[in-house]
Amino acid sequence: YKPDMIAVQIVSTDTNTLDRGAEEAVKTVMEVADAVDVPLIGWGCADEDKDAEVLRLVAEACEGKRIALGPIQEKNYRQLGATCIAYKHIAIASTPIDINLAKQLNILLGDLGVPDEQILIDPTVGGLGYGIEYAYSVMERMKIAALSQQDEKLAFPIICNMGKEVWKVKEAKLSQDEAPTLGDLKKRGVLMEAITAKMLLLAGADILIMRHPKAIELTVETIEELMTS
Repeated sequence: YKPDMIAVQIVSTDTNTLDRGAEEAVKTVMEVADAVDVPLIGWGCADEDKDAEVLRLVAEACEGKRIALGPIQEKNYRQLGATCIAYKHIAIASTPIDINLAKQLNILLGDLGVPDEQILIDPTVGGLGYGIEYAYSVMERMKIAALSQQDEKLAFPIICNMGKEVWKVKEAKLSQDEAPTLGDLKKRGVLMEAITAKMLLLAGADILIMRHPKAIELTVETIEELMTS
């Protein structure tokens, strides 16, 4: 399959796991950036302090490639927002699943000087069975506010880093002996990811970061069916 974008999940820099240095992360991202011809996303470990350090260096190294960087959060938006301005990258504004928090961070980035066309909203969603209904309702409210109420600060594209959320839950990994009622292990996680993707698309997501090729294939098939119907 040919993905529309590639996301590099920079998880090894997390201080609670491998705590690798920023230079090593930059090297990995650059190797991927030089090897692909599609847009790139650099997604940090969600440690606000470590991401401020790592993503700043990633942005500098990827100058001219116009990549998306995130998650940019309340604690590090000044550093990373300024970085996105300086190197003309896309800022992924990430907040807990709440419409007011999302709007506030978008306002802060705008006040800092990040252009509207350089902002994506990450509402921080869960997977199927883990709060997906609430995520759906919040995303739906964002779209309604943007479209019917002309709320410009909620009119940005929505990106959902949902693949990792699906595959980390126990239901995606339990063997058939451990959970015989959950069905075929090889199909289960794929279907969980594909169903999550379809729900988020219906809620208004513009970009999905997925993991399993088969789940991506099923999701693309659904999009094509909807576009031609």
